[in-house]
Amino acid sequence: MRFASLGSGSKGNATVVASADALLMIDCGFSLLQTTRRLQRLGLEPGQLDAILVTHEHTDHSSGVAALSRKHQIPVYLTHGTASSGRCDGSHELRHFNCGHSFTIGDIEVTAVAVPHDAAEPCQYRLDWKHCSLGVLTDLGSITPHVIDHYRQCDGLLLEFNHDAPMLMAGAYPPHLKRRVAGDWGHLNNEQSAQLLRAIDAHLLQHLIVAHISEKNNSTDRVEQALLSVLDSLDKVVFAQQDQGFGWLQLA
Repeated sequence: MRFASLGSGSKGNATVVASADALLMIDCGFSLLQTTRRLQRLGLEPGQLDAILVTHEHTDHSSGVAALSRKHQIPVYLTHGTASSGRCDGSHELRHFNCGHSFTIGDIEVTAVAVPHDAAEPCQYRLDWKHCSLGVLTDLGSITPHVIDHYRQCDGLLLEFNHDAPMLMAGAYPPHLKRRVAGDWGHLNNEQSAQLLRAIDAHLLQHLIVAHISEKNNSTDRVEQALLSVLDSLDKVVFAQQDQGFGWLQLA
């Protein structure tokens, strides 16, 4: 199983996961034209996708879903709550599920993990293929025992390091937005993400992707400081970029 990103951040998100028998996209926050161009950078065409998995209805994750699905007749998997938002209306086909459910697409088993975020019924995903597992975990404001249980023993993990708490508090965001981002239903800060890595034993990871980094309230240096409080080195760490995402990574 291998995975790559079209881009990660507040301006748009999309992650692609490929196995022998399946090609999945998690979220699509880019226009149809941008999505097509970004897929081509990875050697892919939109019509190759078997499914689009949506985590929640916020526009940086869902704005491109319906157009992509409709144009290329791709089924969309999403929770009942996310569907009720209407953000994915007009898709080729909507397939609903509840948080906590598992289902199979091709040869990939997908588990939808409930997370605390200010959306209708948000989830994140764990994908298992043969003896490999990939965790995708962004857009949550706090680490729960439920989350820790589902992301243990992953071989690869794409994890949100959204903001540095002191930078956020000292920054230009209005007070209500600072409260939202830093709240239990907002986004993970660097220390929270480091705490999760301690809880799941990050030394077992083949790849750790730092994702959904705030362009205004975080920095690479501060993320690296948090990571080195948990890891011996940054050899396995890749930073997902807003414009470029990251290229293909293989899970053995």
